[in-house]
Amino acid sequence: MELEKQMRGPVTVIALNGELDSTTAPKVQQGLDELVPVHGMVLLDLSRTTYMSSAGLRVLLLVYRLCQQMGTRVMVSGLSEEVRAVMAATGFLAFFSVAGSVDEGVEVLAA
Repeated sequence: MELEKQMRGPVTVIALNGELDSTTAPKVQQGLDELVPVHGMVLLDLSRTTYMSSAGLRVLLLVYRLCQQMGTRVMVSGLSEEVRAVMAATGFLAFFSVAGSVDEGVEVLAA
C-alpha cells in the first residue's frame, strides 16, 4: 500500500494505492496521521484501493475521528464496488460523504 499526497487548491488529496489489510494498516495509519492537515479539507482517493479488510475499515474510522478532532473536513472518492459493498455492509458509508471522482470531491469540499 502506497500513499500519495497532492494539493488540489485548498484540498489535500490522499490516494491509497493497493491493499488495505492487517499487514499494511499500521503503516497507512501512521502515514495518514502525518498527512491530515489541521482545519483543512481531505479527500481520500480510494480508486486504486484494490482490497479492504476490517483492519482497513478501522484505519478509515480512526482517520474520521482524527479529522473530527482537528476540525478537518473529510470525504472519500473512487470507491470500487467491492470496497463500497464492504463500507455499506458495515455502516461506514454513514460516516463519510462519498464522491464519484477526485474532481467531484474537490469541487464539493472547496465549495
